Amino acid sequence: MNDLNGYDVEDLQPGMNACFSKTITEADIVMFAGVSGDTNAVHLNEEFAATTRFGARIAHGFLTASVISAAVANRLPGPGTVYLGQQLRFKVPVKPGDTVHAAVTVLSVEVAKARAVLSTVCRVKDTVVIEGEATVMITSRAQRAASELQAMPSVA
Repeated sequence: MNDLNGYDVEDLQPGMNACFSKTITEADIVMFAGVSGDTNAVHLNEEFAATTRFGARIAHGFLTASVISAAVANRLPGPGTVYLGQQLRFKVPVKPGDTVHAAVTVLSVEVAKARAVLSTVCRVKDTVVIEGEATVMITSRAQRAASELQAMPSVA
């Protein structure tokens, strides 16, 4: 593990998994609209949203997907992880008040490049709402050790 209790690439094995859960609130939706600039009426206007195929307001897809980011950043691989890519398939909309459970599972590890591919799945109760795959760059004990050696002053 690194100093922030994140897994180093050397610690990861295919099959390792973790979960992070968050209830999507009204405040989350309003703040996400403000931060992202996505003020689509299907997210913010109850009267309009009632006329859509969803019958009610829905959360932004990327707000829901951000729960995956929290699972990656806080659980597995954890602090120090940097996203390189994320594929997402939105299956079912999430509504205000739904609790999203994001599960990440290590599919493969490339120690030499300090990278891993993760399966990413969000569920509300037993329903899959998002599925995909993430490629991430992870901290490495070997890279830290090499950097520390280079930083040491040479003794003459």
